[in-house]
Order: sequence, then C-alpha cells, then structure tokens
Amino acid sequence: MIIIGELINTSRKEISEAVDNRDAACIKRVALAQMEAGATYLDVNCGNKVHNEVEIMEWLVNTIQDDVEAPLCIDSPNPRALATGLALAKYGQPMINSITDEKERFAEVLPLVLAYKAKIVALCMDDTGMPNSAEDRMRAVNSLYAKLTAAGVPAGDIHFDPLVKPISVVSGAGIEVLETIQLIKKQYPQVHFACGLSNISFGLPARKTLNRLFVVQTMALGMDGYILNPTDKGMMGVIYAARALLDQDEYCGDYLTAYRNGLFV
Repeated sequence: MIIIGELINTSRKEISEAVDNRDAACIKRVALAQMEAGATYLDVNCGNKVHNEVEIMEWLVNTIQDDVEAPLCIDSPNPRALATGLALAKYGQPMINSITDEKERFAEVLPLVLAYKAKIVALCMDDTGMPNSAEDRMRAVNSLYAKLTAAGVPAGDIHFDPLVKPISVVSGAGIEVLETIQLIKKQYPQVHFACGLSNISFGLPARKTLNRLFVVQTMALGMDGYILNPTDKGMMGVIYAARALLDQDEYCGDYLTAYRNGLFV
C-alpha cells in the first residue's frame, strides 16, 4: 500500500499563497505533517502556475527536501516541469504522475520514466478521450502495459489509475472503476494502482462518507495505492482497518502502532 500525500498542490489556496510568497516554512510544515500522518510519497503539483511552473517546481522540490527525506511524486502536465522535479528528487525511487496512452503524452513522458527509473502512474485513457466503461479503460491498460514493459519498465513500477468520475454525473462510475480493478488484477497481477479517489463524491453532500466507503470497496478488489490527504484521520483509520481485515497487516501490527501513535480515531 502506498499513500501519496496530495496537499502540496498550488490549486489549494494555502499552497498557492505560500508559493507566491516563497513561504518555505509553510511548505515544509505541510510536507512534514503528511509524512508524520502516514504518507509514503509526497505529490508535488504546481501545474496551475503555467507561466513559471518549471521555476516553482524547482523551488518546491528543494524546499521540501531541505527538511523532509521522502520520495516524491512529481505531478505535472508539463514535461519540462517533470524533468526538473525528477532531476532534483534525491530520496528513494521517484514517481511520475502521469502517463497516458495518448500518443503525444506517451512520447514525452516515457523517456523520463526510463532516465530516472521512476514509478509511473498510468491513466487508463488514450486518444479517444475519457473512458466510458471498463472495456474502454482496459483498451488503454493493454496498450500501456505492452508498450511500457517492452520499453523496459518493470511491471511492478506501473501504477494504473482507473480514472474515477463523479457518481453525481455518471451513476455507474463507481461500478466502472470496480470492474476495471478486477480485470487489471486478473490480467496483470504484478502491477499496482494509484488514484485520486475523492472525485467519486464530487457534487454530493457528506463526501467523506462516500470516499471512505469507496476506499474499502476498491481495496477489497486489490487497489493498493491512493493519492489523498493523509492528515484525514478518519480516512487513514479506514485504510488501516481495511488492511487488517484483508490480511495485509500481520497480527494487526500496523493497525495497533498507528492507533497508539494517534494516527486515526
């Protein structure tokens, strides 16, 4: 199970203002809080700062690593920003968020995956656009798996994102994701997963209830990576409990340790 802390993202007001003011103390505080809460990777995303994203990526990565020794998930639609972040990341195996089976995106990102021996979040979409079914997603999965492994990317470094859409817009969106996870696990048991799951509840009240139940549903089918807020103790409690119940936590050691350390309630 990997937990990718999502909070260092300039689409969030706190982080955007910290970046604009070069408030290093704020960035370091948020990074440290996520690691102390149980994150295994820190996502770094400044994609909405389109005019100076490369410069900001450099500042963010260096600032985080001044105080926190954590592997980073470099997250950007801009290949230059990805390259800048990856070149600076110095702790553990870096991760890239993300590649797709879109011809241009694939050609831009694959060389970075190989150069930095990075884990890669692979979105289940291609040049036909957003998928509308598990079959659409598997078309992209089959192509991405074949091309990535043929290029030399280990299957275990591939983390498929089944692309979560809001059930308030597409009522069958949850089922589409669950079916996709089952198909990927059956056909490619060596790969992993990583997705931003909270989109499932967009536009609905009591979003945390939906998000937490969807985590359990996806974990039961084999999902083993999430991009989320690890300082949400309710969500982390659900994950620790689900791992224990799914026999992923020998003698409930992680569950007990996390509880004693106050990581969930």
